[in-house]
Amino acid sequence: MFLLFITMDAFMVLAAAEGTRWWDYPGFELWKFVNLAIFIPLLIWFLNRVLGVHGALRDRKDLIRRDLVRAQEERDAAVAKLKEVEERLARLDTEVAEIQERSKREAAEERERIARSMETEIARLGEQAQREIESAGKTAKHELRRYTAEQSVRLAEEMIRREMKPEDDARLIDSNIRELGGAAR
Repeated sequence: MFLLFITMDAFMVLAAAEGTRWWDYPGFELWKFVNLAIFIPLLIWFLNRVLGVHGALRDRKDLIRRDLVRAQEERDAAVAKLKEVEERLARLDTEVAEIQERSKREAAEERERIARSMETEIARLGEQAQREIESAGKTAKHELRRYTAEQSVRLAEEMIRREMKPEDDARLIDSNIRELGGAAR
């Protein structure tokens, strides 16, 4: 802005001065501006091409932009994760209460199931014991009958041997022969 006022002043002075060309006005010399206009683009070209400053700056700028985008994405992901964790923490008390209630209910159901299982097992074992007792009783009765029969036969045999005389023996033989059809006569 200041340069614009100086330039306007210079043009007014030039218009007032006769015979002086405006581009040669002292302090304004147009050649300085032309020189500056040529020097600045050459300096920019030199810095870009020869020194690679512009390319390096552009690469650095792109790198910083990518880092900022990645940092923003990471920040958004962290904020989302934080929100999820906060929601989960808010629900944690409810979940703990639900888990405790479910555990109590499952424990009660398990106790009932075990009690029913025990009652069934006790009944089954009682029936099995009753069958074994009955089987043992039958076996004992059978053994007792067999023993009694053996003892009876043994005692009868002993009695017969003691009381049997030779005449009884001959009479029994004759009676058996008659029964068989009289083969001896």
